[in-house]
This record gives sequence, structure tokens and C-alpha cells, in this order.
Amino acid sequence: MKFLLLIHMNPRIWETLTEAERQAVYDGHDALQGPIRESGELVGSVALAEPAQTATVKVRDSETIVTDGPYVEAKEFLAGYYIVECETQERANEIAAMIPDASLTAVEVRPVIHAAGADI
Repeated sequence: MKFLLLIHMNPRIWETLTEAERQAVYDGHDALQGPIRESGELVGSVALAEPAQTATVKVRDSETIVTDGPYVEAKEFLAGYYIVECETQERANEIAAMIPDASLTAVEVRPVIHAAGADI
């Protein structure tokens, strides 16, 4: 079964990290990806830009409305994700716990139930 591991980040926490601590997070992602790629569990991974670079698009009464920023104002934002293929939810949770960001904020684990036209 495939699972989406959603990495949440709080910019206030990220801003308090030193360059060395931020680099440790990046290095931690590199260290995680090798073993789960070799095991065949890694389907894909994406890092996302910060919310300041986000646009939200809505269509109301046939009018397209584009606003700056994410859809929801929140302390945390979606920073990236992994898609993994695991035998169990427990294994997906184990991999989520290995994501360096889990020690800073949270990683949400959600089963993928449909992916139309996607190679996932």
C-alpha cells in the first residue's frame, strides 16, 4: 500500500536553527532516501517552496480569483512530502519518524487511495 508522508514545518522554528542545524536536516533527508530507495519503499519525494511563494486559485461564478499565499493561514505549512510503498501503516509510521523534520514539527502519514494517471 502507498502512503503519503506530509512534512509540516513551522517557519518560526526553522528560523531559530543555525545553518549547521539546517544542513543537518538536509543531510538527514539524504541519509533517509538511500536506504528506502534501496528497499524499494521510496516512490518519490518533493520539497516545496515556502508559503510566501504560494498562490491560491479559486473559481467563483466563472471568475478566476488568484490570491497570494496558502489557502489556510496557519502556524505550520506543508514543506514537502514523500510517497512510500510499505506493507503496513506501522512501517510507514517508522519511515515518517526517520524524516528529520519530525523532530522539529510533524509528519502526517496518510494512505493513498487513488492516483489517476499518476505513476505512483
